[in-house]
Amino acid sequence: MTLNHFKRYRVTFVNTKSGRKRTVPISQELHQAITEHLKEWGSFGTSTISAFRRAVRRAGLTLPKGQCAHILRHTFASHFMTNGGNILTLQRILGHASISMTMRYLTYPLTT
Repeated sequence: MTLNHFKRYRVTFVNTKSGRKRTVPISQELHQAITEHLKEWGSFGTSTISAFRRAVRRAGLTLPKGQCAHILRHTFASHFMTNGGNILTLQRILGHASISMTMRYLTYPLTT
C-alpha cells in the first residue's frame, strides 16, 4: 500500500478478491501513524501478512492451511460486533454481497 491509498481517516483497498474497490474508515490516530510512517519510509518494508505469519509461527499457533490471513477477518468481525458495531456496516467493510455471508463470519467456526 502507498500513501495515496490513505485519505482523511479512510483506507482504500484496490486489489480485492471481488475486484471491487473498498474503502474502510480508520481512526484519526491510526491514519496519522500510517501516513507518518509512509512519508518517512515510503512503504511498510515487508508485507503485513508475512509479518503476521512469522508472529503466528513464533507464538507456536497452528492454523488450518490457507487460513493465516483469513483469520484476521474473522477476528476483526468478532471484535467489531463485540464493541457495538452494526452488522450492515460490517457487511460493507468486509465487502460481502449478502448479509448472510457476513453473519457466517460471526457464527461459522474457522476450523470446519
